[in-house]
Amino acid sequence: MEKTKKNTRHLATISLAVMAAGFLITIPLEPSLWKTILQGGFEAGLVGGLADWFAVTALFRHPLGVPIPHTALLPKNRDKITAKIISMIENDWLTKESIRSKIHSFQISENLFTLAEKEIQSQAAKKNIISLLQHFIKLIDVNKIAPILEKEIKVRLKEVDIKNYLPLLIDQISHRKYDEKTLDFVLKEVDEWAKRDSTKYRLGGMAVEMIENIKADGFMQFALRSFSSLVNEEKLGNIIQNLIVKGVDSFRDPYNQNRQTLLHHIQQKLESLKSDEKVYEELEHFRTQIIDRWQPEEKIIKLLTELQQKALDFIADPNFYDQYALPFITANLKKLKADEEKVHQFEAWIKGQISNFIDHNHSKIGTLVKENLDKLDTMTLTNMIESNVGKDLQWIRVNGAVCGFLIGLVLVGIKALF
Repeated sequence: MEKTKKNTRHLATISLAVMAAGFLITIPLEPSLWKTILQGGFEAGLVGGLADWFAVTALFRHPLGVPIPHTALLPKNRDKITAKIISMIENDWLTKESIRSKIHSFQISENLFTLAEKEIQSQAAKKNIISLLQHFIKLIDVNKIAPILEKEIKVRLKEVDIKNYLPLLIDQISHRKYDEKTLDFVLKEVDEWAKRDSTKYRLGGMAVEMIENIKADGFMQFALRSFSSLVNEEKLGNIIQNLIVKGVDSFRDPYNQNRQTLLHHIQQKLESLKSDEKVYEELEHFRTQIIDRWQPEEKIIKLLTELQQKALDFIADPNFYDQYALPFITANLKKLKADEEKVHQFEAWIKGQISNFIDHNHSKIGTLVKENLDKLDTMTLTNMIESNVGKDLQWIRVNGAVCGFLIGLVLVGIKALF
């Protein structure tokens, strides 16, 4: 580029030198028609070349450093030129309407889908998506989330209506025969307790003490004393023990009427609990106390920390992207692409956002151009413009010399003819 510019400038200078040399060479020649025509041509070419040189030079600087009026036009009119450039960009080349029109002609969503389908297969996309997911997971502060979860869990637990679950619980007790199983368990424990020797002596002692403490007069007192002299703690305890064991055994018999009566009574009591408001009030109060005293924050933090680490390990697995992330992204891209209504909405939304951005920032185009131009000093800006358009300007000088030479030949020829 720079070499071409220098060559063009040299060519313009050479053309001017040729015209000057030709004019000087023809001066001492003997007078003749051809001398007159050539001299006139070289003279006109020299004048044309000098005039164009002056005109081209006057755009950028004072010719020969002489401050001639209306020269060095670009440095003198820098602010005006800058303002005109900005006005031309904002009002002619890059108007809001032209930018909007160009944007609306783009198929943004289609190009985005094509680009996304192509790029998600690349290693760069794989690396960036995995890094992004890991970054988002690490940003999660479990210490801040735990109190929120604790509060929400407690609220949800308090919102549970016990009236919806207590009847179900009672029905399950009857369905699974937990009442019978509970009775059998109690009978088993009573039987084991009753068969112990310690139980026998304790029951016997309690019976003797009760007999001795009975207050009676006359014959009844005599009878009690006679009975107590015939039995002792061991005998009384053995009698009571046998009675309890036999009673327990009778209640273990599934066909025993007393057992059936007791179970029926238990079932009636359980059914009555379904409509007992006092029971519900007690359960509500009990639940509220338990929930208010429950402090699960530490366990929630531990659980969330473990889940966070497991998520990071899962994403770090070499097969995660190909087996999980890529199929998920591909399937959703295809699903979104197939939904024409959503695609249209997405397209309209993007174009709308860009249009709004242009409306609010269009003036900044001129501001940006002005800021960039103001960063350059006048000399640098002049040299930049000259370097970009200098080639064509130098050809103006060449054309001026050549055209002047040809026109001079024609004019002198016509003059000689007449």
